[in-house]
Amino acid sequence: MVRHLAGLLGGLILACAPAAALDPSGVPPARDLRAESAAAARAGLPLIVIFSRDDCKFCTAIKRDYLQPMAGQARNGNRPVIREIRQDSDAALTGFGGEKTTHADFARNAKIKLVPVVAFYGPDGRQLADPIVGARLPDFYQSYLDDGIDNASKKLRK
Repeated sequence: MVRHLAGLLGGLILACAPAAALDPSGVPPARDLRAESAAAARAGLPLIVIFSRDDCKFCTAIKRDYLQPMAGQARNGNRPVIREIRQDSDAALTGFGGEKTTHADFARNAKIKLVPVVAFYGPDGRQLADPIVGARLPDFYQSYLDDGIDNASKKLRK
């Protein structure tokens, strides 16, 4: 009986846990864009941000299939800094200028309407390359990411 109740309680806890905690993508949520973009710039790379929603299956696929594997690979000897901003989240966020905001407010101010959007930022909060909007063609998605990173890295070095 106790074992049954413990299992029931464990299931209830998991059912109530936020979906982000169960997201196996391995892409951490953005917390402090100023610090995260500075760390990326020190590595000679842009801060890569995916704007997503909890109910977006394309967002999940892009994080799982492209961004998470990329996070584990060194690029020019440095690992890219990849963060997620959820359009539907009120999680606290520090902006590029040190201002306090939320994920939802930042996405709204960035004029993010549809997701997924992958953006490439410099330490001043400026986008360094055209964002990748939508899921596009899966066969070419890695090329879109590589082009975005390369273009943003060139601007970062200037």
